[in-house]
Amino acid sequence: MSQDPGPGAPPAPLDASVARRMSRQPRRDTAPEVALRRELHRRGLRFRVDWPLPGLPRRRADVAFTRRHVAVFVDGCFWHACPEHGTAPASNADWWAAKLDKNVRRDRDTDRHLQLLGWTVLRFWEHQDADSAADAVEAVVRRAGGGGPTCPATTPDKGPFRTGPAVRLP
Repeated sequence: MSQDPGPGAPPAPLDASVARRMSRQPRRDTAPEVALRRELHRRGLRFRVDWPLPGLPRRRADVAFTRRHVAVFVDGCFWHACPEHGTAPASNADWWAAKLDKNVRRDRDTDRHLQLLGWTVLRFWEHQDADSAADAVEAVVRRAGGGGPTCPATTPDKGPFRTGPAVRLP
């Protein structure tokens, strides 16, 4: 059993084997991320991968359109508490509840931070179709007036895309 790390400290797993398994989880290049990136690239969009977020050490966007200030995240159903597919482990339930809650709070904090900097934040669940996610990303990036040499400029009648709250698209 581990000791209570105190207030404000991250929760620590009670079992060393859990800590080892967690440390081996891929942090980037998951199958859903790669599928989305492949589709975005096929459509002529160019972007940064695993891009460090400004002002947020140790946080990264899965896909970033830096010139257009669009950050895209592909959230895992388990790690980010998907309301449709997220599960709550029965073993060590209190620790896992705190861990997953902290992940969700960190996501909301990241969204707020980026929005204050003028970024548009798009979040997708790992179970969502890569083509549909790419449709949504492409629409936002093209409205923002960029994304690569094949992207048309923003039209005068539509104006630039306005940032708003983080968008969780279906």
